[in-house]
Amino acid sequence: MAPHMGRRLRKGAGTTAVAALAVAALSASQAPGVVQASTPTDQAASDVTPTPTPDAPASGNSPYYTDLPPLTSPTPPPNASTGTLPVGDQQGIPATVLDAYKKAEAALATDRPNCHLPWQLLGGIGKVESGHANGGRVDANGTTLTPILGPVLNGAGFANIPDTDGGAYDGDKVHDRAVGPMQFIPSTWATSGRDGNGDGVKDPNNVYDAALAAGFYLCGNGRDVAVKADLDKAILSYNQSQEYLTTVTTWFDFYRRGTHEVPDGTGSVPSRRSDQTTPKQPPLTPKAPPSKKPSPKPTPPAPPVKPPVPPTKPGGGGTPTPPTPTVPQATTFEGVGAKELTAFAGGAFGGQPTARVKDASGKAMAKVSVKFEIVGDTDTRFAGGATSVTVATAADGTAAAPALKAGEKTGTFTVRATVAEAKLTAVEWKATVVARQADILARSDAKELTAAPSGEFANQVSVKATYKGAVASGVAASATMIVTPAAGADPKASPKVNDKGPYFKDAKGNPVRELTDLKTDAKGVLVLPKMYADAQTGTFLLRVTTEGGATLTVELKVAAAS
Repeated sequence: MAPHMGRRLRKGAGTTAVAALAVAALSASQAPGVVQASTPTDQAASDVTPTPTPDAPASGNSPYYTDLPPLTSPTPPPNASTGTLPVGDQQGIPATVLDAYKKAEAALATDRPNCHLPWQLLGGIGKVESGHANGGRVDANGTTLTPILGPVLNGAGFANIPDTDGGAYDGDKVHDRAVGPMQFIPSTWATSGRDGNGDGVKDPNNVYDAALAAGFYLCGNGRDVAVKADLDKAILSYNQSQEYLTTVTTWFDFYRRGTHEVPDGTGSVPSRRSDQTTPKQPPLTPKAPPSKKPSPKPTPPAPPVKPPVPPTKPGGGGTPTPPTPTVPQATTFEGVGAKELTAFAGGAFGGQPTARVKDASGKAMAKVSVKFEIVGDTDTRFAGGATSVTVATAADGTAAAPALKAGEKTGTFTVRATVAEAKLTAVEWKATVVARQADILARSDAKELTAAPSGEFANQVSVKATYKGAVASGVAASATMIVTPAAGADPKASPKVNDKGPYFKDAKGNPVRELTDLKTDAKGVLVLPKMYADAQTGTFLLRVTTEGGATLTVELKVAAAS
């Protein structure tokens, strides 16, 4: 991981006090039943999770939820005879998310037995980072139905982490963002990502992959989380905040006392985040107790002093008109953060349209309505499917548009922000949707591709496309039978289509040697149609290319049977 010092907005002392009271009320210790264990012996270097450093926390010190569990004991499990499950309560964990936590615990019990990591610790992290994947909004494979992205880490109140993944995970090619139910920043995921559901892909948006990766990360540096000091270090390696430590350990302790599963999508979602400021109440001044001493004799009041006569309006008498209080007016409206937004078709945009409102003195203005709208020929929409939303500015004068989800239509459009209360120049962002791309193509299998003259190839060509290591689904591709380039030919020159040798068939059964309008499936796989051989024998070339420049050349052999 590239080290990046994380700066974060600090919360008020009141949050820490509430968290501390909750911990004390729940338990006298941070983790009941925790045993002290000896430090494990060092493992082989090839089997050790990259050591987290103080400068590179897993989440990049992104915001987290600060809600605390109820002070009452967890409710009992559902009635086994009826099979009914509670819905939406704070004690419950969505079924698929809970299964991911428990599977990660089982895997670590084998791979990191000296770490003694309980699934309840992953539950505490998952609750605080994403509310258990937004209340369990995941599909049957454990992948979030919509991306869970932290704010842009551009130094505006958070860490300043330039892009490390080319936008592959977070859709942002300028800065990184925390991704998925366990909120990994891309640079950490690149070294700590795991495949938790056995589908051959390491996806931070999948709760099985993310939970297993989080477990390995917490167990890094030879830590034994059954030891209180190591437990604290593990949690702080995820986010460098004492308040974060208190919040996670509170939920950890709560889940150790008991919990149950609830249906996916029905879990409760926290409402308070660490980057949200709450107005402080003025302290109450206690009244002084009544004195027991006898009251002194009252002093005679001084003679009244006649107030000066206020000036009257010019040209006449009468009572002067009191001055009208000055109401601050918005005079500055500016965009902050990314100026251009880019996303692959169907993906999330890197960056988030954010604008700031100030008054004439340069002071940030809160509670000003800012309207964001999508302008242009595009099927991109804000979260929820809207093309226009209104957001009130926060205490720092900024308003951020909801997440943008790219549609399938490629091209450029505009996101425009305006202030309804003042006639200020609109702020605009250029947004571009580009076609899905792949940078690597590889054979999905090693099956032999041979045929007899005028015969049929027994096997079909199957390839898998990826982009920056992630599955590249829906990528446009083509397949062409090409002439073998002559020795010394320009490698950049376009190959010629071969008019002899292997071929495909069109809908009418006619030979064709070039296929276009192909696309990879949801898993990034492309299976070409059956191939046939004419009377020519020898070795022939089939070239498969995709949007983004990935190319794969496959040899086809036609030979008479021996």
